[in-house]
Amino acid sequence: MDLGALLKTFIYLISASLLYPTLLLLSGASLWIIVYAGIFCTEWVERLGLPQCAPERLPEVIRNAEDPAMLPHRVRRFLTRLQNLRDSEPLDQLPADNLFEQTTLGSVKGLDRLHMMVRIGPSLGLMGTLIPMGSGLAALGQGELSQLSSDLVIAFTTTVVGLAVGITAFFFYTVKRRWVEEDLKNMELAMEVLGARRQERNQ
Repeated sequence: MDLGALLKTFIYLISASLLYPTLLLLSGASLWIIVYAGIFCTEWVERLGLPQCAPERLPEVIRNAEDPAMLPHRVRRFLTRLQNLRDSEPLDQLPADNLFEQTTLGSVKGLDRLHMMVRIGPSLGLMGTLIPMGSGLAALGQGELSQLSSDLVIAFTTTVVGLAVGITAFFFYTVKRRWVEEDLKNMELAMEVLGARRQERNQ
């Protein structure tokens, strides 16, 4: 056997061995996006139920701790931890800054997982399409039409599932990024408002 045929056989074996891992990963991505859809809808319903608050009134709401239910859960949790820091002695800005950076990092990590799924879903779908196409064409050359039809079903269904995962993840990522940016803006405002409040007490 010459080197060219050996390399072709080696590459074919690698490609064929990736089919089931690809199907497994694509199935896992599909289940993950379904579970995340429930989490997304829960936060969406929560935000729909929030009372409207004018931007110019928001600093006063934070300063006087008026009706914390007017803010999303992510901001409320940050406010609670920030107020605990502000009520402790001695007054130090570093813990508050570190808390904000840690919260920002956690929010960005959540967005990164969604952004990865935007790329991973279609990529797995493409792999699941091309791998069985090779064996399907080989079966066609041998006249095995039943094997060809089975491989084509796998090829087209993986394409559809991969694109569906990518499209859904992109929608979630776009909306979630807007929510996270809004929450981080309100957290920065809370740091300024509560910091100024503590300084006023110390004067």
